[in-house]
Amino acid sequence: MLGLRILITNATLASLTGTETYVRDLALGLLRKGHTPIVYAPELGELAWELRNATIPVIDNLGSLGVTPDVIHGNHNTELMTALLQFPGVPAVFFCHSWTDWISSPPSHPRILAYVAVDDTCRDRLVCEHGIPEERLRVMLHAADLERFKPRTPLPSRPLRALVFSNNANKWTHLSAVREACVQAGIELDVVGSAVNASSSSPESLLGNYDLVFAKARCALEALGVGAAVILCDAHGSGPLVTSAELERLRRLNFGVRTLSEKTTTDLLLREIERYDPADATEVSRRVRANSDLGAVVDEALGLYTDVIAEYREMPPADPEQENRAVADYLRWLTLSARRRQAECESMLANSLTLRLRNRVGQLPLLDGLLSKLANLAHRRGK
Repeated sequence: MLGLRILITNATLASLTGTETYVRDLALGLLRKGHTPIVYAPELGELAWELRNATIPVIDNLGSLGVTPDVIHGNHNTELMTALLQFPGVPAVFFCHSWTDWISSPPSHPRILAYVAVDDTCRDRLVCEHGIPEERLRVMLHAADLERFKPRTPLPSRPLRALVFSNNANKWTHLSAVREACVQAGIELDVVGSAVNASSSSPESLLGNYDLVFAKARCALEALGVGAAVILCDAHGSGPLVTSAELERLRRLNFGVRTLSEKTTTDLLLREIERYDPADATEVSRRVRANSDLGAVVDEALGLYTDVIAEYREMPPADPEQENRAVADYLRWLTLSARRRQAECESMLANSLTLRLRNRVGQLPLLDGLLSKLANLAHRRGK
C-alpha cells in the first residue's frame, strides 16, 4: 500500500489532555509507517510544536493545506464538518472519545462512512443515543506508546510514593480526599495536572518514580504500562484498584467514567490502598504491555482508512443537495446546543452564591455608596 495522506482534525492542540495526546501518538505512529499525517486544530500550542519538530505538518487554517487528503480522521464534530466542507470528494471517519462532551457527539454526513468508539461506553452513546448503525461502527481501544513508557523497577512491598495524574485534580474536586488518604497511609503524594499548574509534556519521565497512581482513562493506561499500581479516580468519582482479575472489564471501559461509580471519600481510597499487591500490579502491567501497544492500534486505523477509501471509490457521485442538507441539520443542532449551554451557564451564574451576595450588598445603601466610590477611584487610577 502506498503512503496515505491522512488529515487528522481535533478541537485543540493547545493543552495536554486526552484527545490531544492521542492525536500526537497516532500521527507519530502513522509517520513511522511511511504515511503522511496532517493535523488540523483551530488552537495550537506546545503539542503542535512537538509534532512540527517531528516533521508532521500542523495547521490552524484548512486553507493553508495545498493538497487534498485521501481520508479525514475526525475526533470532534465541529472540526470534522469544517474539513468535509473544505474538501469535497474526500471520505471521513469519526472517532468518539467521550461519553459527555458535546463536541464528541457524532455528526451525520454522507461521506462519514465509519464511526469508531474508543471504549464500550462510547459505543453505547453512538448506538443507543445517536442511532449509528452497528455495521458502521467499530470499537478501537486506546493504546500507550510503549516505546516512551518504559517498565519501571520492581514495586516495593508497600507503596511509598503516590501520584495524582489528572488535569481535573484540585481542592474542589477529589484531591483533598486523596491527600488525606495518603497521609493516613503514610504515603508521600505529588500531583501532576493543569488544574494545579503542574502539567507535564513528558509523563513517561515521571511515572516510574511512583508506586501508586490515582488516574483515569489514558493516564491510567500509561501508568499501568510503566508498572505502577493504579486506583481509578478523578473529579467524576472513584473506582477500584486495577487488578488482574478486573483488567479486561476495566480496559473495555477505557478506565473511564463508567468505572468511576463511587463517591470519592478518604475511607474508600484507604480501602483500595489496602488492596495494593505488587505481584498482581506487575502482572497487570505485563498484560497491558502485551495487548495495548500503539503499533497495533495504528495498523487497525490504517485498515479502517483503507476500507473507507475503497468503499467511497465504489459509491455513486456525491449528491450536493444531500450533503448540504446534512450540513444544515448539523448547524441547527449546533445552534440549539450552543443556546442550551448558554442557558445552563446563565442559570449557574444567576444561582451562584457570589452573585446573590453581590446583589444583597447592592441593596444596602451605605455599602452601595462605598462600593460606587471605590469603583470610581479604581476607574480614575486605571486611566
